[in-house]
Amino acid sequence: MLLAAVVLGAGCAGPAGDGRADDPRPVVLTTFTVLADMTREVAGDRVRVESITRPGAEIHDYDPSPDDLVRGARADLLLENGLGLERWFERFLDRAEVRSAVLSDGVDVLPITGGEYRDLPNPHAWMSPRAGVRYVENIRAALTDLDPDGAAEYAANAERYTGELTALADELEAALAALPPGQRVLVTCEGAFSYLARDAGLDEAYLWPVNSDAEGTPQQVAAVIERVRADAVPAVFCESTVNDSAQRRVAAETGAAFGGTLHVDSLSEPDGPVPSYLELLRHDVHTVVEGLTGTAP
Repeated sequence: MLLAAVVLGAGCAGPAGDGRADDPRPVVLTTFTVLADMTREVAGDRVRVESITRPGAEIHDYDPSPDDLVRGARADLLLENGLGLERWFERFLDRAEVRSAVLSDGVDVLPITGGEYRDLPNPHAWMSPRAGVRYVENIRAALTDLDPDGAAEYAANAERYTGELTALADELEAALAALPPGQRVLVTCEGAFSYLARDAGLDEAYLWPVNSDAEGTPQQVAAVIERVRADAVPAVFCESTVNDSAQRRVAAETGAAFGGTLHVDSLSEPDGPVPSYLELLRHDVHTVVEGLTGTAP
């Protein structure tokens, strides 16, 4: 029934149905809002960029709606993170015969080090702005393949954006490098910060490696409590798209502060704290530094 709805919707709704009568530009559909923001920076005004998931959505186990699948069938290009992040995207592609690209291709991948996903690729590579440079190049290549006439504009935008990412990487690594030796363990709910921790020379600990149904088990909480106590970690953190109750238990049991909410899988609305990819990275690093040094307002 779902497939029939997609086919019917894609076939019956012509250009007026998907807005193309008013906006004839190619449509690029990304799996989540972070990728959409990065793509807009490279695309400029030549294409229309949309995200399948909305601000604030948890993307690991997202369930595409019939409307999502119709949008995918009408899109000109689909962009995904890859590395097993979007576990729902394979069946999405099965129903949408559209060109696609994996934006993490070519990234120096880190493995997940524990739990049921042990040794699989850690999918959160965009959390390193240095890895984000690779995403930008893959976006440029995919857009150029879709729209060769825009090659020069895409190349110029990608060069500018790469410069901004590189400058931000230097800024964030300097901020994290200033953390004292006893305050260099980043404790989060999900193991989504491995790439940023690698860049900045931080140790990390987390309750679960990848968002799933098994979050905040007694064993996970006990292991993190032991780590926080052993290293006298001053603050712990959790991400915006998951329940932070397990991490707050860690804080209560150990005396560590709950250092704040970090953002990973989703941007906020435009008037929120992380309306862009660059602001998401900057917000997270500043929250971590303030939490671990006790300088939060």
